[in-house]
Amino acid sequence: MPSNLIDSVKSFITPDLISKASSYLGENTDNVSKAITGAVPAVISGIIGRVESGDVSGVLNNAKDALNNNVLGNASALLSGGAASTGSTLVNNLFGSQTNNVVNALASHSGIKTSSAGSILSMIVPLILGVLGKHATDNNLSSGGLSAFLSEQKSGILSMLPPGLNISNLPGSAKKVIGTTAADVRSIAEQPKRNWLMPLVLIALAIILIIYFMRSCNKTPEANTAATADTTTMAAPAMAPDTTATMAPARESLKVKLADGTEIEAYKGGIEDMLVTCLNDANCKPGKDKWFDFDNLNFETGSATITTESQVQVSNIVAILKAYPKAKVKIGGYTDKTGNETDNKKLSQARADAVLNAIKTAGANATQLVGAEGYGSQFATMPATASDEDRKKDRRISVQLREK
Repeated sequence: MPSNLIDSVKSFITPDLISKASSYLGENTDNVSKAITGAVPAVISGIIGRVESGDVSGVLNNAKDALNNNVLGNASALLSGGAASTGSTLVNNLFGSQTNNVVNALASHSGIKTSSAGSILSMIVPLILGVLGKHATDNNLSSGGLSAFLSEQKSGILSMLPPGLNISNLPGSAKKVIGTTAADVRSIAEQPKRNWLMPLVLIALAIILIIYFMRSCNKTPEANTAATADTTTMAAPAMAPDTTATMAPARESLKVKLADGTEIEAYKGGIEDMLVTCLNDANCKPGKDKWFDFDNLNFETGSATITTESQVQVSNIVAILKAYPKAKVKIGGYTDKTGNETDNKKLSQARADAVLNAIKTAGANATQLVGAEGYGSQFATMPATASDEDRKKDRRISVQLREK
């Protein structure tokens, strides 16, 4: 296997794989190819950032697991089923709270749906980990050896970053790998052969920074307030009308430790955090009134099709059920008061069933799943005339803790 990671990954991204991905996702082949071209350096940058933050052992273990799961032998299988769910979990573990930002940037850059961008990331992450696993196994690399190998890959990443892909939101030290935008990095990548220009470049950057900070200091409080308001307004449209829950742009991530010692990535105050807290608390009693709302689970507009990125939370629920084998849950679906109530009830039932089936498919013990029920707008609190923002809280999928 070549020592260049990007070249190794390229050898597995065949025209047949791109064609299958395009057909499965219902996207234009050129756009899917563009998305994959952007996803590869973004993912490698994220992996290097994770290693540089101190988790090289975790990366090495994930890489060997991916290799053992034969992801290199059938990459297209990573687009669906349990493999896609596993891929989504790996994406979330890699990018953490910035996952949605990376997915949105990739979708915007390539012109595909965000759900398709999530699926592509769910395929690319385990594929790259599999390539890493093969390289580590073939060369008998320890954690230190893998860290050194990845450190050598930074320059190769620069040459693959496509212009226009803004992945400045990559977490941790991955930002140091890629800079602010693809265009910025590509321009820097072209400079090593002209080392005499570097002092001039550094002087120019220093002047730009001085001017920037002088202007920032001279801004009035009103101007700063307006800028903040604009940023908030721009961030809001990212959530589609049919999401079951909203998520603030800067939610705090945390690791939730389960009874069996495993840890899952979640959000503070999210369904995983609240559910596990209840399961660990003897004073928290299960029952028909003990509901926990999914806070990062979405559907395709007007349908019961769960988006790929939502599989992360589905997988987390499965992990919780496995860690607490006495727990039994029921899934509930709810809508707001707009539209026909009969149709709303059908949709809420279909969505509740879809989530229940997704949890089963991801490996949950069927005896722990009591069932699923769609309630339509029966328990909606906001009138149909309320704003969409106010009605969002009525459109949700929830988990009822029946036993513990």
